[in-house]
Amino acid sequence: MEWITTSTVLSNLRDFANHAAWDRFVARFREPIFRFARSAGLGHNDADDVAQETLVAFAEAYRNGRYDPAKGRLSQWLFGIAHRKTLDQRRREARQPRAHGSSQVDSISNLPIADEASLLLSWDQEWEQAILEQCLAQVRQEVEPVTYQAFELVVRESRDAAQAAETLGVNVKLVYNAKHRILRRIRELRAEFESVA
Repeated sequence: MEWITTSTVLSNLRDFANHAAWDRFVARFREPIFRFARSAGLGHNDADDVAQETLVAFAEAYRNGRYDPAKGRLSQWLFGIAHRKTLDQRRREARQPRAHGSSQVDSISNLPIADEASLLLSWDQEWEQAILEQCLAQVRQEVEPVTYQAFELVVRESRDAAQAAETLGVNVKLVYNAKHRILRRIRELRAEFESVA
């Protein structure tokens, strides 16, 4: 998988016929929107609808020149759309009569809507997690498996460098180098991910 900057993803999105651009756009931004909608109390199908509606609304606004990176981060623009779409879905659900004997899972939409601050916190967490997952997926393709395993053991599993080296049958220097190299690469990829020209 080729790493493509967010600027490139958005630039290619201007072409309505570029289906690959739409697929990359959806792959990059759908998951945090979906998880945000779920955390706001929507069921799976409704959260899926909100994610799709949010992406379509953003694409239309972007193609019409309404998104201006100088006025704010992409994540905040997407949050605004996702928040509105989530509230719209909750209002639609509130107006629909419930069938007798609906299950507890069906009544998830009866959860109270969180206050603005907790919704924003939830969004930020989902956004950061999505960025990290995409950066890690890219890094995993760029480095040797043992390098990535060393990073995983030390950073993600909080193991001691010597213990990680012993587990992998490598020297400690490789473990320290792996940690440093991958953290630096994640910072680079994250900057590219957030960068919108």
